[in-house]
Amino acid sequence: MNKLTMKADCLLAIMLASSFVAFGFASQAHGQEVESALEASRQAAEGTRESQEDIDQIDSRIQDLLGDYRANLRQLEQLTRYNESQRRQAEAQRQEIESLTEDINNIASLQRAVQPLMQDMVDSLERVVDADIPFLVNERRSRVERLTDLMEDPASSPAQRYRLLVEAYQIESEYGRTIESYRSDIETADRLYEDVDVLRIGRLVLIFKTDDDAVLKRYDVDSGNWVDLDKSFMPDVKTAMRVAREQIPPELLYIPVTAPETADEG
Repeated sequence: MNKLTMKADCLLAIMLASSFVAFGFASQAHGQEVESALEASRQAAEGTRESQEDIDQIDSRIQDLLGDYRANLRQLEQLTRYNESQRRQAEAQRQEIESLTEDINNIASLQRAVQPLMQDMVDSLERVVDADIPFLVNERRSRVERLTDLMEDPASSPAQRYRLLVEAYQIESEYGRTIESYRSDIETADRLYEDVDVLRIGRLVLIFKTDDDAVLKRYDVDSGNWVDLDKSFMPDVKTAMRVAREQIPPELLYIPVTAPETADEG
């Protein structure tokens, strides 16, 4: 009986020991599985964090590239507009060059046409001086002679000739609407009067007087000679001379003027 009891107790002890051992082994295995799961979770979280960092870097890079792209688009638009503007300017300059080239090609023929015309203008100016009332004769004839020499001077340019010719015509034109008083030598049919006062009113009146007022004459266009002028005009002539010299303001004057002729009807 005692032996059976002891045997039963031994069996119970062995079973309890086996249960504890089995439970220990089971607990250890379960702990390892949990640790493995936690490690896997930690690794997944680390991988997710790294992936998010990569995504953030990629997004930042995309935003930088997008900004560069938009800036390049704006620059491209500006360059396109600038190039179009330059193209228009180049086209305008090309047309201007073509026009200038055509003008240059026509210069030779233009000069050949202008030269005879300017020579005719000089000849016409000379005829005007010769046919006009005889005021400032030496000065005006010297001007015509200089123009004649200029037309034959190969060193003078067509532009220079034309400019001086136009100036001469402008001077002659001014004579027709100005009043002038100057001193000059006057030769009449009878004698030479030296250094006398001369009065010119446009191209209508030419009068001279001596310093002692003993002689007062006017140029008669019809006869082409100097004729005596009534001394009653002497005060007006003196006043006109002072007006011409700008010594007094203009005023009403009584000066003999040749009546204009009416052309014959044909």
